[in-house]
Amino acid sequence: MGAGQGLREVTAAMRLPLKIIILTLALAPALAGAQGFRPVQNGTEQYSSSSMPLSGNETDDEILRDAMWTRLASSKPPARPSVGLALSGGGARGFAHTGVLETLEYAGFPVDYVSGTSMGAVIGSLYASGTTVPEIWKFGRAARELKFSRDFKSIKLLSLLITNKLITPTYINRFLEARFGALTFESLKIPFSCSAMDLRTGEKIVFTDGPLDIAVRASSNLPGIFAPVQYRHRYLVDGGVVDFIPIGAARQLGADWVLASVIDNASSRYPENVLMSLLQVIDIRGSLLALSAEKEAGFVIKSEVGDMTVADFDRCEEAGEAGLQEASRRIDAAREALLIYSAPRLAEKL
Repeated sequence: MGAGQGLREVTAAMRLPLKIIILTLALAPALAGAQGFRPVQNGTEQYSSSSMPLSGNETDDEILRDAMWTRLASSKPPARPSVGLALSGGGARGFAHTGVLETLEYAGFPVDYVSGTSMGAVIGSLYASGTTVPEIWKFGRAARELKFSRDFKSIKLLSLLITNKLITPTYINRFLEARFGALTFESLKIPFSCSAMDLRTGEKIVFTDGPLDIAVRASSNLPGIFAPVQYRHRYLVDGGVVDFIPIGAARQLGADWVLASVIDNASSRYPENVLMSLLQVIDIRGSLLALSAEKEAGFVIKSEVGDMTVADFDRCEEAGEAGLQEASRRIDAAREALLIYSAPRLAEKL
């Protein structure tokens, strides 16, 4: 081995530790303010972790990790990678996303872009429009009074066969039009997109501009049950059939790294009738799509909501609690994954 080659190898070997040392020194002022976190339960006020001193039992690695997180969370792109949040479909079960959002907020987890499909489009558009997490919880608690379940209970399979006509989800549409009727994608506080499917071509349609209410209605419009949403020259239905977890849509918005909130599998409850069997088939199809899509995410939080079906809007709060529990369990690992991905960018900015 020549002297030049040996020197190059030593230099390469030293490069990564040297960056870590430099990064540690640069973060030294933040060490005193380094902090852990504890998700607040369901909007209830608790002591903020930012005012809590570091435990005397913390290792050097933990202190450095906390300091790095403080730096990352307080930075904006391009000083750190941009972060997207992709919210899957799942009907009423998708209200679990609300619990995930609460955990991310109280962890100080950055969210620069949001994408959603079906119920994920509803929750994502609420959040992107500036609706607070406690307000989204109120929406879940009020779902019974908003009568969303009636849109499903009003469906009589025999009448569908006799009249040969799909129905319109009156109560769901009424809520979406009242909430989003005056909004456009361009007016949102966080860049947002949602996915639907063209019923005639099977093409995935990703909305990123224009009126918000039509896009969210299309994304959450169950095929074969509700009448397609007509927009321009297209007939649009629920995007969960082609894009159950819209990770690619979040990347198209500009996200470098994507956290996916996913509803785990189909309901464990046996279908009670032909209609519920159809809904469960749609749900299973989404779950199968999710298996391959999850590989594209930087991190996945998968919430289990037990025997809830896509039509159990009277149990939205229960789904939210399931999401809160799972996200609280997984948030440390999510934070670690984002730190590892961000380390080169943070080192470059020193």
